[in-house]
Amino acid sequence: MVEKKVITRAQQLREQLNQYSYEYYVKDHPTVEDFVYDELYRELVEIEDKYPELISEDSPTQRVGGTVLAGFEKVVHQVPLYSLNDVFNKEEITAFDQRVRKAIDADFCYTCELKIDGLSVSLRYEKGRFVQGATRGDGSVGENITANLKTVKSIPLQLKKPLTIEARGECYMPKKSFMKLNQKREEEGQEVFANPRNAAAGSLRQLDSSITAKRNLSTFLYSVASIEPLQSRGQFAALAELDELGFRTNHERRSCATLDDVWAYIEEFEEKRKELPYEIDGVVIKVDQFAQQESLGFTVKAPRWAIAYKFPPEEADTVIRDIEWTVGRTGVLTPTAVMDPVKVAGTTVSRASLHNADFIATKEIRLADHVVIYKAGDIIPEVSHVLKESRTAASEDYPIPEKCPICDSQLVHLDDEVALRCINPKCPAQIKEQMNHYVSRNAMNIDGLGPRLIAQMYEKDLIRDVADLYYLSEDDLLKLDKVKEKSANNLLASINESKSRSAERLLFGLGIRHVGAKAAKILLEHFADIRRLEQASIEEIQELNTLGSAIAESVVTYFEKNEVHELLAELEKAGVNFNYLGKTTSELAQVESVFKDKTVVLTGKLTQYTRIQAKAKIESLGGTVTGSVSKNTDIVVAGTEAGSKLTKAENLGITIWNEADMVKAFEKSEES
Repeated sequence: MVEKKVITRAQQLREQLNQYSYEYYVKDHPTVEDFVYDELYRELVEIEDKYPELISEDSPTQRVGGTVLAGFEKVVHQVPLYSLNDVFNKEEITAFDQRVRKAIDADFCYTCELKIDGLSVSLRYEKGRFVQGATRGDGSVGENITANLKTVKSIPLQLKKPLTIEARGECYMPKKSFMKLNQKREEEGQEVFANPRNAAAGSLRQLDSSITAKRNLSTFLYSVASIEPLQSRGQFAALAELDELGFRTNHERRSCATLDDVWAYIEEFEEKRKELPYEIDGVVIKVDQFAQQESLGFTVKAPRWAIAYKFPPEEADTVIRDIEWTVGRTGVLTPTAVMDPVKVAGTTVSRASLHNADFIATKEIRLADHVVIYKAGDIIPEVSHVLKESRTAASEDYPIPEKCPICDSQLVHLDDEVALRCINPKCPAQIKEQMNHYVSRNAMNIDGLGPRLIAQMYEKDLIRDVADLYYLSEDDLLKLDKVKEKSANNLLASINESKSRSAERLLFGLGIRHVGAKAAKILLEHFADIRRLEQASIEEIQELNTLGSAIAESVVTYFEKNEVHELLAELEKAGVNFNYLGKTTSELAQVESVFKDKTVVLTGKLTQYTRIQAKAKIESLGGTVTGSVSKNTDIVVAGTEAGSKLTKAENLGITIWNEADMVKAFEKSEES
């Protein structure tokens, strides 16, 4: 028999963790630091490991995935998921408005919402508990992807009220997640996704739900299959009610009384779309009141009371003049198209990613081809397709390289990869890229040491690995172009300063596959120093339940190499710190500071601290530093020449400090 106090504690932890998750992923306003959540989560895992009978379907531990399906079952939608008729200009919106006015012959208003570019899903709840999630499919029959949708943290496993309801919305991949995923896939030689929508669809249709769990998907809910469970009698109010139930809805919606209001909303977000953290491809316009929607009814395929205005594609035509290949620190070759300059999505571009050799072959890209380019995720220029009808006699096939353009080693095309890879460990390009990573801001942050200087140092045989940086002399640096005595001494001082960084910076800088900055911090906080981590087993690392088997295996494999032992010995001999210097989770919990549990944004130029130093200081005092201003920001520290972030903070009424205010807060925290 399980003791009553254990049952009670497990229930308390589930409720607490689900509330924290709701605040973080749905309200976008976390009330506790990550380490607080992690501690409680670990406690719940320990209880559930000891007493499996206490595991419930709404437990946050069930979001990690791991269910592997043979295939997806079909789901018949009792109420069809209709598609919307598309319109592409103001005249077509006016025609829609006229049809509505003629049919209703009464006062009405529209609710306008952003058209999220993701995958439509349906979520069914019984007495408040999530029981089934399905894709839209053809609108009548979809696929059962319940196991995968349970891993999406913005989807509540238990509603705030015990309603039986079917909610519908869009599952999407945020732009930042899309960029990270494609970067990782490119480094690993895998095929990249064309856009966030494809990435979201591919992630939701994984037969292994643990893969979906790692993709950082999110949702916006926008309707229900039946309005009966709701108190609201209109779309705008219903969205607020969905919020109250625990769903995540998009708050950029607007009630529009006139067609001019609708068009103003469209123009506003056509301009703002590049700033949004998710992709939109238009605006959905709905008659607000449900009774009026019912009177308007449906056609065979779509409702008569709603339309989707589609933004014009942000594309441009240009000509490919050359293809350049670069070698990354993992040996993967990446081709880049060099094109005639052209303006797309607000900026002039002359280069576009071609990803890999298979991409070039699939798109049938040739030199001198006319192509259409666009910005994937509104960020990275990519080639959409070749305009074959414009192909001329000057167009010629591009020969895919067989040897590394840097070291002339034979390239390999591994069976499970789409990328070409240089497997020569002595390849200068890989070594230089690894060094660039090591000195970067989030790693050892060696100020003044960039790609050009590193390339020079390598070419002049001053460095062959990152440890060599710590044995450079002033005479060595004076051999470099445009390096004088003062800059040489400044660089030596910066290199020397990096020795004292906390060891998670060093671990991240070593460039171990799968080990990002966050994973490095988790590892070093737990193991305390590099040498202890070096001796850790896969099982010991996997005990940190926030890290998966891929990271554990990668870390252990890395530290098994003889050349790594030699590198660490050289770094240690040079006096590079191997210890974790940050506060532990328990120490952070004891911190008393004005920054504790506050979200801070740094903008403008700081004089007494570098941006990295200020960020580290704030985080050591229990605060969180983010890069963008939102309604959830607590403090904006504005240095000199602060720009749009300061303006946005002023408009939102957020507390604004200058650098002196921040320094005083640091001093006060140290006194307490």
